[in-house]
Amino acid sequence: SGTFRLCVDYRRLNKITIKNRYPLPLISGLLDQLNQAKIYTKIDLRGAYNLVRIKEGDEWKTAFRTRYGHLEYNVMPFGLTNAPAASQHLMNDVFREFLDNFVVCYLDDLLIFSGSE
Repeated sequence: SGTFRLCVDYRRLNKITIKNRYPLPLISGLLDQLNQAKIYTKIDLRGAYNLVRIKEGDEWKTAFRTRYGHLEYNVMPFGLTNAPAASQHLMNDVFREFLDNFVVCYLDDLLIFSGSE
């Protein structure tokens, strides 16, 4: 789009982070659920990582400096090793009662499906 995007190098933090082993769904399993579906609605939740709050007291770990000053994230920034797992966990919690009935979630993508209108 030609717009600027902030990029922080979190490699050092990611090296010492205890990895969240929350399982991401297998694409093949998601596709199996869509076997009888005829109607699909796809929703891309841009910035879904930014819906996940950083654990209170851990904001300092995301600190970075710009010419405008010292800043810290309050929500999950892109680039942290546990961001995908935390985001998937949140999406599964939010849509739990609908999962496998008419909704599948994969990271920041939702697919709503139906066998008929």
